[in-house]
Amino acid sequence: MQRVLVMSSYVTHGAVGLQATLPPLQRPGLDIIALPTILLSSHPGYARFAGAPVAPELLDAMTAALDANGWLAGVGAILTGYLPSAEHVAWARRTVDRVRTLNAKVGYVCDPVLGDDPGGLYVSLAAAEAVRDDLVPVAGIITPNRFELSWLSGIDVTDPKSAVAAARALGCTRTAATSIPDADETLANLLITPSVIWKCSVTQMPDVPHGTGDLFAGLLLASLLDAEADDATLAHATGGVAYALNCGGGAPDLALSGLRWTADAFVPADVVAWQT
Repeated sequence: MQRVLVMSSYVTHGAVGLQATLPPLQRPGLDIIALPTILLSSHPGYARFAGAPVAPELLDAMTAALDANGWLAGVGAILTGYLPSAEHVAWARRTVDRVRTLNAKVGYVCDPVLGDDPGGLYVSLAAAEAVRDDLVPVAGIITPNRFELSWLSGIDVTDPKSAVAAARALGCTRTAATSIPDADETLANLLITPSVIWKCSVTQMPDVPHGTGDLFAGLLLASLLDAEADDATLAHATGGVAYALNCGGGAPDLALSGLRWTADAFVPADVVAWQT
């Protein structure tokens, strides 16, 4: 049985953080260890919300207990999402290193949940810098949106060409960049690898529910666990998000309950090999 370790936020209402990342991973043959970095009533975008971060000391103790029971030894993939402070980033890095001492081949997907357009950063500067300096360099693949890719690289990402330049500047092996401005009313999702750049075109929507980035990361990891090729991985993740948006009917939150994530549940997006 494959085992996956996921670290991100947990909300009691709505589908962001773990509530959006985990559904595509909840399937037979996959054991999930989910560690919440913060507990919230809902996404903070609502008028009223409550909650608090889970103390890094408690997360360290939980990680140690998981290790003592022998459960970290079976982890084959790691995904990190929302980390509310630099201390949480340090804990996540310790955990990645800890698992890698047990399994040097573990795959690591870093979803650098830092901010979005038009609001900018929604984590502290210290947390964002820690993600950039301590997690991005050790990840096998990162999944930033346009704002995050621009902030991490220091390059103004305005189109696919500048997105590729930004990804190359970061030096990651693979970057799955989302919501990149392309043609009129069209955005691009790119999977930038050392040998080829894969591109999906998506229609720009005026109002997109929170959590699509979290869902994209979960779908991407699910495809990677199936050892899909890079183009099929991007097609699966992009098509899965479109499927969820279509099923949601324009609701302010992703409606993921009851959706199926098997290969025949939705149509993968069209992917082309793209060169700058």
